[in-house]
Amino acid sequence: MTTTSSSPTIILIAGHWLGAWAWDEVLEHLKTDLSRAIALTLPGLDGDDPERAAKTLDDQAAAILDAITRLNDSDHWPAVIVAHSGANAPVSLVLDRHPELVHRVVWVDSGPVAPGSVYAPDLPEGMEELPLPPFDVLAQQASLEGLSAEVLERFRARAVPEPGPVLRQPVELTNDARRTVRTTLVCCSLPSAQVLELARAGHAMFAEVANLEHLDVVDLPTGHWPMWSRPCDLAKAIQSAASRID
Repeated sequence: MTTTSSSPTIILIAGHWLGAWAWDEVLEHLKTDLSRAIALTLPGLDGDDPERAAKTLDDQAAAILDAITRLNDSDHWPAVIVAHSGANAPVSLVLDRHPELVHRVVWVDSGPVAPGSVYAPDLPEGMEELPLPPFDVLAQQASLEGLSAEVLERFRARAVPEPGPVLRQPVELTNDARRTVRTTLVCCSLPSAQVLELARAGHAMFAEVANLEHLDVVDLPTGHWPMWSRPCDLAKAIQSAASRID
C-alpha cells in the first residue's frame, strides 16, 4: 500500500434514518491531523426541516456535491466519500455525475447500486415517509450484532423517518466513469469473500461490485452499524483507505 501526507477531505454519510450524529464516535477516533473529516446530514433526514418528507435522491446528491466543492480547494485531493448502507443511492448518483471530484469511495457494509435501482418500489404513493421499523423487524433485514440496549435506545430516539420520494426514485446512472473511481469495501455483516462471490454470480445487490476497476476490501466482522459497534476499528479502516494513492 502506498500512502501520502496530503490531506483529503473525508465526508461521512450514514444510511437510512440517520444524520451526521451517527458518526460522532468515529470522528473522535479519526486522526484529523492527517485528514479533514466531516459528517453530513442528507436532505430529508434533518428532523427540524418542515419540508424534509418531500426531499429526493437528487436533493441528496446535490447536497453531497455542494459539500465536496465547499470543503475542497486546489491544495487538496478530490474528496474521500464514506457511504454507509442506504447512502449508496445518492452517492452512486454523485459518482455518476462527477467522478472526477471523488478520490476514493469507501462503502461501509454497502456498495454501488445498479442503474435503475429503486430501494422500495412497492412503497405506496400516499406514504410520505418510512419510520424506523421495530427492531425485531429491522433485525430480519440487517444485523444488529454488537449494538447494546443503550445504543438501540439512542438509535430509536434520534432516528428520522426516511422520505418517501427517496425510497421510490429510480437511480439513473449513465456514466461508466463512475466505475473507475478507487473503491474500498468495508465488509461487516457479510465477509468480503462472500460479497465478491455474490458479485461474480451477478446477485442484484452486489452486481455492480464486479464492474469496479480499482477495488480493495476490508473485513470488519460485526453488524450493519459498525460506527457504533466498532467505531475505533472503523475509523482506522477509513483512515487507511483515505491515505491510499494507488
